[in-house]
Amino acid sequence: MADLLFHNPYFMILLEHLEMSLVVQERTVEQHCQAHAVSTSLFLNFARLFNGEPSDEIFLVQQSDIPAIVKYLKRSHQYYIEEKYPDIQADIKEIHRLNPESGTAMLEDFFQEYIREVKVHLDYENEVVFPHTLNLYAVISGTATEIYEGTYSVTDYREHHSDIEEKLTDLKNLLIKYLPIKNDQVRRRTLLFNLFELEFDLAIHSNIEENILIPLVEEMEKLRNTGHGKL
Repeated sequence: MADLLFHNPYFMILLEHLEMSLVVQERTVEQHCQAHAVSTSLFLNFARLFNGEPSDEIFLVQQSDIPAIVKYLKRSHQYYIEEKYPDIQADIKEIHRLNPESGTAMLEDFFQEYIREVKVHLDYENEVVFPHTLNLYAVISGTATEIYEGTYSVTDYREHHSDIEEKLTDLKNLLIKYLPIKNDQVRRRTLLFNLFELEFDLAIHSNIEENILIPLVEEMEKLRNTGHGKL
């Protein structure tokens, strides 16, 4: 596991999202996963995405991985709201302070609008999609303490699931192509790095939802609707 972290420091974010310790000792990947009740197969799927590998082939992921997947997605939401967005806002405010008359005020307005849109998306997942997923999992796994008769379907999520990365590209274009540079070279660089890091993590987040979580939830909905099968 230590070798992976030295090879790709972004794995620190992966471990945080899965609530796995950054102190990996001499453990192998399998040993560290076992110590944190995360399946090795699921971890390797996520690791491939963090390494920028093609996402068209998914290793075996099981319904029993669903609690860990939801935990990962919830923690990533927390990472965006509590860390990345405030960092980006601080960079934008400083650039505007250094260039009060260069049109940088529109950066603040642009990003505030972006955050409003993203929070609607994240709230929908936190309040609708994830509870549905976990309640359904409890039914299918036989751990539910009461009957779950929700009518929501992950099909609605597919239709609601929108691309929240496009505006980040627009913001990067403004910074790289158009806004004049004056006394903000260092802050502009840190802002761009933060935007690239956020975009990288969001792309993985969306990939996990679309190619791992949604297919698993669809399988569970079929089991619930037909009355067949448990974990």
